[in-house]
Amino acid sequence: MQTAVLDGGLVDPARDAAFAFRAALDALSRPGTIRQIDGAEAPAPCSPAAATMIVTLCDPTTPLYVAPSHDNEALREWITFQTGAPFAAAIDAVFAIGTWDALAPLGAYAGGTPAYPDRSATLIVEVPVLEAKGAVLAGPGIETKAQLNLPEVDAFQANRAQFPLGLDFFFTYGNRVAGLPRSTRVTEG
Repeated sequence: MQTAVLDGGLVDPARDAAFAFRAALDALSRPGTIRQIDGAEAPAPCSPAAATMIVTLCDPTTPLYVAPSHDNEALREWITFQTGAPFAAAIDAVFAIGTWDALAPLGAYAGGTPAYPDRSATLIVEVPVLEAKGAVLAGPGIETKAQLNLPEVDAFQANRAQFPLGLDFFFTYGNRVAGLPRSTRVTEG
């Protein structure tokens, strides 16, 4: 086993995971709010925020899809060592990691069922920029409105139209994360 696989985990796993989980929940419950989240360092091209999300949210019971943009041996070994999460096809994934283009099409992921809407995937989307401008967000967790630069507004509108079914999203860049649950209404900015 390579040393790189052993490196990059959370320094104080219990404490760091608790802070990271709180930041992730806060980002998802307040769509468009950008939070700092770090502590883990995975092999490239995974950002510190995405790495921290993976070690915080994934375990041996959460199948993970690694999109082609991030699918390399070093990252897979790191994920296996740090989380034990099994790798899965997109349709079977609880979580997925990659760039927006590499994660497409969104129809490849489970969006839940009427009886079990919670059985849907959450996508961790690595973006080149994460800013509170662009698309206008409204809905639960947003007092009046929020903004977030999103890759394709129409994709999130189509996702919202399926509510209570649909996908949830985390956007990561560097050591920052923003969340977009399926309940959020998205319009052009």
